Amino acid sequence: MLSYRHLFHAGNCADVFKHALLTRLLAGLGRNPNPYFYLDTHAGIGRYDLTRPWAQKACEFENGIGRLWGRTDTPEALKAYMDLVRAENPDGKLRYYPGSPLIALRLRRLGDRMVFSELNKTDHAELEALVARERRVAVHLMDGYQALKAFLPPAERRGLVLIDSSFDRAREFPRLVRALTEAHERWATGMYAAWYPLMDADTMAAFERNLRRTGIRKILRLELATAPRDQTRVIPGSGMLVVNPPWHFDTEARPLLQWLWGALAVDGAGGTRVDWLVPE
Repeated sequence: MLSYRHLFHAGNCADVFKHALLTRLLAGLGRNPNPYFYLDTHAGIGRYDLTRPWAQKACEFENGIGRLWGRTDTPEALKAYMDLVRAENPDGKLRYYPGSPLIALRLRRLGDRMVFSELNKTDHAELEALVARERRVAVHLMDGYQALKAFLPPAERRGLVLIDSSFDRAREFPRLVRALTEAHERWATGMYAAWYPLMDADTMAAFERNLRRTGIRKILRLELATAPRDQTRVIPGSGMLVVNPPWHFDTEARPLLQWLWGALAVDGAGGTRVDWLVPE
């Protein structure tokens, strides 16, 4: 399905959650001087103008990045993420929100290589124009799950794959499990970060069972819920699976997510979770 456009949701709670964690994962990779490879399977347009009609339709960013914009008490672990957002808005007014490709580009070092995959033709063209002058960066008009087969394993021994599907079609959870399993078979030493929405209890239980059956080790689960879980028409939050995370990433993520929950939760609803779905 090609109707999904992330501009409706740019800068919302899910974006804050996933991009705050993404900056920490890339920082972990950056501590090693050797070059790394980064693959973004569902890249989007890279930069989002929050004044455009689609973003203004629901104004989801107001309850996401908008709640953090004026804060002066953000923890050190969130500093790199907030600095990246502020860099897109040098006049001090929140208008532009950086997507995952732009975040990765701003944090890369000389020698790091990046591949962005986007299936929507309009979004692909916009992203391609944004990064046209960047070296060692490629943008492909391609289904994200096909990109996993096309670009893994990379020549580099180190790297991160961000799988950020829109979950706008049926059976996306089983598809994600299959894709992650096949990708891991091709590149077992790579780091994978897979985002997912928090759904009903039965769906999440089946997702967990299927992940445990894959045989993949070192799967860290991180979740942030900011709305009550009993509202069937409202997705209460989102999660991220990280395979082969950096050393002590779980310890670093717990206080970070706890702070974000305090800043973003609706009337104290929801909560956080950081645990090893599958240990080493």
